[in-house]
Amino acid sequence: MSSRTDKLALIAQMIDSAEKNISSAKQILRELLGGKNTEDGAPELVSKAQSLSIAGGGKVIEGVFDGQNMIGPDKKQYPVPANYASKSKLIEGDVLKLTIADDGSFIYKQIGPVERKKMLGILSQDETGQYRVTAGAKSYKVLLASLTYFKAEPGDEVAVVVPMEGDATWAAVENVIKGGGSASGGEGPDAGVISRPKDQDEDLELE
Repeated sequence: MSSRTDKLALIAQMIDSAEKNISSAKQILRELLGGKNTEDGAPELVSKAQSLSIAGGGKVIEGVFDGQNMIGPDKKQYPVPANYASKSKLIEGDVLKLTIADDGSFIYKQIGPVERKKMLGILSQDETGQYRVTAGAKSYKVLLASLTYFKAEPGDEVAVVVPMEGDATWAAVENVIKGGGSASGGEGPDAGVISRPKDQDEDLELE
């Protein structure tokens, strides 16, 4: 009887693990494919992007980060790899410069960070598999790449960075406070204003 119970428990554990993997895979897919139509984006971000420039025969493009992608002055969306967005703690409204190299590589540089604030919230996962952090009275979407780096799980307390002004949909993960109360990386969850990200002036080439 014990052996049968153990097997049932193992099957339940395998099903739970498979469901989590499927949910994570769906979110990665959404992050790779999502946001192709700027008409669905925040009008203020699209408007801000239209005041920026395209130079060098279309190889140097300034744009606005919308939480997943960069919106250019041409209203096109340019993919921003999640690992770069997570590392740089990009938030909605940040101005980026994209240089398209001769070999096709994308090189992003953050040139205009918006004013920021930090908030503490709780991580959860909705019925579609999307991870969210509820901070204050609002629920923010967060990139899976950041959660994977911090090994975050639903129920963990998360310090996020959001724009000081406006009604943002996405937040950047600053650090994660596990159930035991220890913080993973970052500067700590104290609320405050960040004038600019630490690596804002770094160029990063993305394959």
